[in-house]
Amino acid sequence: MAQKPSIPKGTRDFSPAEVAKRNYISSKMKHHFEVYGFQPIETPSFENSETLMGKYGEEGDRLIFKILNSGDYLKDIRNNLAETGVLIVNFFHILDGIGKVISAGNNVNFEDILGQGLNIFFKSKYEKDLLYEYFQENKLIVTDFYIDFKSKDDSAIMYFRQEFFRGFFEKYIEKAEFFNSKRSTSLISEKALRYDLTVPFARYVVQHQNEIEFPFKRYQIQPVWRADRPQKGRFREFYQCDADVVGSTSLWQEVELVQLYDAVFTDLGLLGATIKINNRKILSGIAEVIGASDKLIDFTVALDKLDKIGEDGVKKEMLEKGISESAIAKVQPLFQFTGTVIEKIEKLSQLLASSEEGKKGVAELQFICETVEKLCLQSAVIDLDVTLARGLNYYTGAIFEVVAPKVAMGSIGGGGRYDDLTGIFDSKNKMSGVGISFGLDRIYLVLEELGLFPETVTATTKALFINYGEQEALYASAALLKLRQAGIKVELYPDASKLAKQFQHADKRGIPFAVLVGEQEIQAQQYSLKNLTTGEQQLLDFEALVQALS
Repeated sequence: MAQKPSIPKGTRDFSPAEVAKRNYISSKMKHHFEVYGFQPIETPSFENSETLMGKYGEEGDRLIFKILNSGDYLKDIRNNLAETGVLIVNFFHILDGIGKVISAGNNVNFEDILGQGLNIFFKSKYEKDLLYEYFQENKLIVTDFYIDFKSKDDSAIMYFRQEFFRGFFEKYIEKAEFFNSKRSTSLISEKALRYDLTVPFARYVVQHQNEIEFPFKRYQIQPVWRADRPQKGRFREFYQCDADVVGSTSLWQEVELVQLYDAVFTDLGLLGATIKINNRKILSGIAEVIGASDKLIDFTVALDKLDKIGEDGVKKEMLEKGISESAIAKVQPLFQFTGTVIEKIEKLSQLLASSEEGKKGVAELQFICETVEKLCLQSAVIDLDVTLARGLNYYTGAIFEVVAPKVAMGSIGGGGRYDDLTGIFDSKNKMSGVGISFGLDRIYLVLEELGLFPETVTATTKALFINYGEQEALYASAALLKLRQAGIKVELYPDASKLAKQFQHADKRGIPFAVLVGEQEIQAQQYSLKNLTTGEQQLLDFEALVQALS
């Protein structure tokens, strides 16, 4: 029975029209990335597991797609289990050797017997040390059991041996090198699919730091994979489009990234996008002022929900998280935080007058916002949003989020400043960075809903040459070659089939013109060009054909 074709959940096929539209968006991004001095890099679709694991928190680690090792990786597991079996047998040899000496009543030092047995049966110093410690801790139990060894039957002896080893296993085996979780995992999987572009970028910077000229401005448009539960707008495979600067603490980078957002969205025709901005230092300062620094995460997570659950909902959640009513009263101004960006900055200056961290955040925001206002944006609007708290555990300075106009879509971009991009791989060489990301899939949906894709984006072949036979096809192919060299999209129908079928093919493909070359056209060295929309047809020489199709 033939298998029904399908794709994994959380992945998608893209039609030619969809690919054309996605390429249109990414080409606009690439153009402006490069105009702003960002250089393209690419990293592998999969990294070593140790590069990714532990970088995204417990929740993120669970969403990483791991890749099974090639070949008979189970062979290594079997070998590993075999090693454990050898350990058990050798363990029993030592135990029985000690027991025989004790039961015989020989006056031999316990440590000497143990040391001799370990040297005979074990090569690893690590294993010897673990076993020596365990036997020392339990030598009274061993001695007591074997003193009256002759009265024990075989089942009692076997049970003692098993329980004695079980105690060792439970206490020490997880520490042992041959049973270490990383080693056990690596036997099955040493690599994993890329979860995002940021951690691979950090790895890239540290690995190639001697080749890179800092500050380093890079952009990257590549797919990432997450083992998430698929749902509307959430996929297991999707593209990220990042632009980052690493190796500079200058706030001019933030200014340029705001301008970059504006340039891309203006070029896409998405006029009026709102670029929300906040600063991690401001959030820390507010928590400090209200006496809730230890509740920073709870405070900001609740505040971030203001537009979703309203003022009363936010206050209720804060109380449930242990933030006092007096503390909540101090942030009352944030619930009605209106005015121009400059007016909001002034309000924050007053609110955070007693917080050094807060004042630093206000000064940074003031520089960015005032500079952007002086330089003017083309179509985007910048807005200070004190409830913005994305990536709180990650960002250390400015925080960005972009919202589309007229469409309820959530953020279509985001980013911020991070002071320690490379520290996860090189603790001695921490570099500050700042970056933004564009949500390709959401931008696509917004442009589609607002009808902002130009018709030319999905333009297919400009003209289909009708195939009348071998001689006519050869004449057409000579023209096709020259037209393609001129950058004009044309093609020849491959089979000399019925004309109705060829015209129907052009119609279904949305091809606007047909070129007919029969015996008369060949003799006259001309071409009949038919407009498939109007039905108009004209006889042209080659130069006129080029002009008509250009």
